[in-house]
Amino acid sequence: MGGATELTVGGRAVRVTNPDKVYYPERGFTKLDVARYYAAVAEAALRVLRDRPTTLQRFPDGVDGEWFYQKRAPAKRPDWLATARISFPSGRYADELCPTEPAAVVWAANLGCLTFHPWPVRRDDVDHPDELRIDLDPQPGTDFSDAVRAALELRPLLAEYGLRGWPKTSGGRGVHVYVPILARWTFTEVRRALIALARELQARMPERVTSAWWKEERGSKVFVDYNQMARDRTIASAYSLRARPRATVSTPLRWEELDRVEPEDFDLLTVPGRLAELGDVHADMAEHAFDLTPLLELADRHEAEAGLGDLPYPPDHPKAPGEPPRVQPSRARGGHR
Repeated sequence: MGGATELTVGGRAVRVTNPDKVYYPERGFTKLDVARYYAAVAEAALRVLRDRPTTLQRFPDGVDGEWFYQKRAPAKRPDWLATARISFPSGRYADELCPTEPAAVVWAANLGCLTFHPWPVRRDDVDHPDELRIDLDPQPGTDFSDAVRAALELRPLLAEYGLRGWPKTSGGRGVHVYVPILARWTFTEVRRALIALARELQARMPERVTSAWWKEERGSKVFVDYNQMARDRTIASAYSLRARPRATVSTPLRWEELDRVEPEDFDLLTVPGRLAELGDVHADMAEHAFDLTPLLELADRHEAEAGLGDLPYPPDHPKAPGEPPRVQPSRARGGHR
């Protein structure tokens, strides 16, 4: 295996070690194939990642091997790689990689990073998200087509509150919808806005959509994962490869094609060609920043009129004021606390 090669990305030479190592055994894709993919989409990927603290999901032995999330930027890194300091719910902090040029994407791929997980903030203000990220996650008994139905109902709902979303595949069965927002609100406030939106979508599609945190309460529905807007929760970025046998890619879509595609349509081989033909179909996101006030007012109404307050945080978060008990409903009914 051994050896090394170089790719030139954005005028910078990036070394790729062990280029023949197989990363996707089902299709025979190698580390060099992965690096070349990221070189081909680097400019578009950078549009998504630029100046964002980014966690690297690394698969140094390919998709069938051990993997891990790397939050702290490697100590040994080129001096042209930027970082940003972020704090976790525990109070600890880390200096995370912040891509600022296309070569950073390929450099990370050489470490075995298949999937990039950027924070919804920029490095000049790491406490105020500038994206509302809506993760439509199909539960057992549902699939991609169910997530698409939910997304198509979500689109006019967003418009009612003065918002516009940009959809993408997750690379798996889900659909992600991103809304660029003004960087005025804290993680707590943005999460609250998303909870209100999730409840409203659930009210309109009660047989198909749920905002229930506990799996035992979700049923065969699409879960709006509101905790993806909690601090230190991230979503696979657009143009990221996923650790699936077919080497699928989380791919930006236009609304009009959402119900005509399948996740497997977009992979390591097809996405560079799509990008060359259509360009980055989410490039205009950068021209917008929407006001969350209408959703926060909706959250206020939910609480005042129906008593709907906060929902549980992920288990690694400190207990929040007003948060309901973090215990499964079935266990609570049985007297466990």
